[in-house]
Amino acid sequence: MTESNWYALKVFYNKVFDLRDALATLVDETYIPLSSTIVERGGVKKKIERPLISSLLFVRTTPDTASSLLPVIEGRAMMYTRTDANGRRVPVVIPEREMNIFMLVTSRGEWGVEYIGDDMPRYHSGDRVRVIDGPFKGSEGHIVRIKDDHRLVVTVNGLCAVATGYIPRAFLQKVE
Repeated sequence: MTESNWYALKVFYNKVFDLRDALATLVDETYIPLSSTIVERGGVKKKIERPLISSLLFVRTTPDTASSLLPVIEGRAMMYTRTDANGRRVPVVIPEREMNIFMLVTSRGEWGVEYIGDDMPRYHSGDRVRVIDGPFKGSEGHIVRIKDDHRLVVTVNGLCAVATGYIPRAFLQKVE
């Protein structure tokens, strides 16, 4: 049996929930990083979940199924791909550890997690740290200063980066 991997899709027209539902029976698992907000309508407060990154959907499936999804998602999304040694376009596998850390940070529903754009080298200038306590315990990333606060930036290489809210220095351990 072939092992499942994580793959990323850039979804058009911000229809991540629709595409997630359409792919539910074709893939092993899906993941959408979400953020929660409280909205008030007519005096009633309601918690609403929205995609943290409006056009990003992750799927966990086998390499063969990932390749077979390309015609299924055509016109609705594109899968992040690379060119292999034979010159063919193949889906990019997101390493399990990287995806686990990304999901740890983006699935907590913690206030202050913010999408900061594509993963660009400028976010890799700080020290690499591991969070040893608090809601993000176990995650690793780089410390950067954003809006006068030190934040933990977690990246999915070549795809995106997110920043947590403030994390006390006592909760951080430098990774060599």
